[in-house]
Amino acid sequence: MRTSSAARSFVSQYPKTTALVTVAGVGLFGLKKWMAGGVCHSKARLDGKTVLITGANTGIGKETAVDMARRGARVILACRDMERANKAAEEVKKRSGNDSVIVRKLDLASLQSIRQLAKDILASEERLDVLINNAGIMSCPKWKTEDGFEMQFGVNHLGHFLLTNCLLDLLKKSAPSRIVNVSSLAHERGQIHFDDINQDKDYRPWRSYAQSKLANVLFTRELANRLQAGTGVTAYSLHPGVIRTELGRHFWPTVPLWKRVLYVPFVFFIKNPTEGAQTTIYCAVEESLQNESGLYYSDCAPKTAAPQGLDDEAAKKLWELSASVVGLT
Repeated sequence: MRTSSAARSFVSQYPKTTALVTVAGVGLFGLKKWMAGGVCHSKARLDGKTVLITGANTGIGKETAVDMARRGARVILACRDMERANKAAEEVKKRSGNDSVIVRKLDLASLQSIRQLAKDILASEERLDVLINNAGIMSCPKWKTEDGFEMQFGVNHLGHFLLTNCLLDLLKKSAPSRIVNVSSLAHERGQIHFDDINQDKDYRPWRSYAQSKLANVLFTRELANRLQAGTGVTAYSLHPGVIRTELGRHFWPTVPLWKRVLYVPFVFFIKNPTEGAQTTIYCAVEESLQNESGLYYSDCAPKTAAPQGLDDEAAKKLWELSASVVGLT
């Protein structure tokens, strides 16, 4: 493309300004690349393996599904909205070139739906090599699940807790296999309110979300402890980053207009779903993690969880409480 005479004239008259603009532009794109975080470089193939991903009809779940399918896996999209899930499955097939992508109904706000999905999977699948607990809800109003649990704790933790345990025997049978729990940096501000687990006394959306994300980290830790005895099943939790996805659909409308205006320039630096899926993919396929379990990851690297995420006593107590309320023997 030819440079216009006006542009050439500007450059000749204001060389310092032009240089500053160029440096600033390079700096901004460099910062954006840094904000995009780590990239999974593993070339591992998943031919003959089966991967189940919850909430895979959008966002990082869908991007993870595309990657798993490209590696040759049979991919199961476990979603609540079947119409959107079927559309996502067609997109995953098209982008990956892999037709072995199927859809299953899953509503994590319903224990009955979770048990039904697990029953269907056990009846139809000979193996399950990777379970990715990706679905989630963030900062919603004070809603209840079908079974009466606070929505964020019920969907983000209890639903995945039950699903994982229902599929654990199949995962053991398929070993070496992996369980990947998508948590968040928000766990650092979390606390497990054992005396008010459903936040009935004082519900605050962000506090509840942080509790549910801390629960993901503690669940992973206790799960790894219980799977130590030569099962061949490993577990990982992770922070995917700050990403442009539908997860903020309940939070964004509550933000005052003036704050939204201030946030707009920063959208440029937020991860897109492909970038946000990298750590999930890393935990699912990276060969060097085969003998690691129970750890927390961010930007495709291990990261020390917050102190409350390292509390083995709390992890055990949370497991016992969760098993009790979902009726797991």
